[in-house]
Amino acid sequence: MKRLHVHVGVTDLHQSIRFYSTLFAAKPTVIKDDYAKWMLDDPRVNFAISSGAHAGKGIEHLGIQVESGNELAEVYDRLKAADGPLLEEGQTTCCYAKSEKSWIADPDGVVWEAFFTNGEATVYGDSPELSKLESNNAAEGQCCTPSLAPHPAPKAACC
Repeated sequence: MKRLHVHVGVTDLHQSIRFYSTLFAAKPTVIKDDYAKWMLDDPRVNFAISSGAHAGKGIEHLGIQVESGNELAEVYDRLKAADGPLLEEGQTTCCYAKSEKSWIADPDGVVWEAFFTNGEATVYGDSPELSKLESNNAAEGQCCTPSLAPHPAPKAACC
């Protein structure tokens, strides 16, 4: 079963943990000095926040988290069919987790990741090279949301 992923950059991690714990009526499943994550079932979402050097402010990216290699292959096929600039990152460490992932930007430059988490990590991780996604919506130089080239202006509708 798939799960929506939302990653938000915050100014004050502790204040945001209190806020989101109250909003979700649940404590985070992961807490680090610069990161927290809730794995919620209602709504079914992987909601993460980061502060400090890892985060811009506001929504950094969205994603689809899967629970198996077969689901990941299915979502990868959808990414390819969406016909946007695609980056197949493969196995990586990001957000204190080991995952296999790919990235795409929607027509307005919103960055999406599709990923399968297959382990934990003791470090936050590294940023992929997403410059070919042509988006300016992601935080500059951050793990999971690196600096991206400006997204071209939308084309006018025809006919």
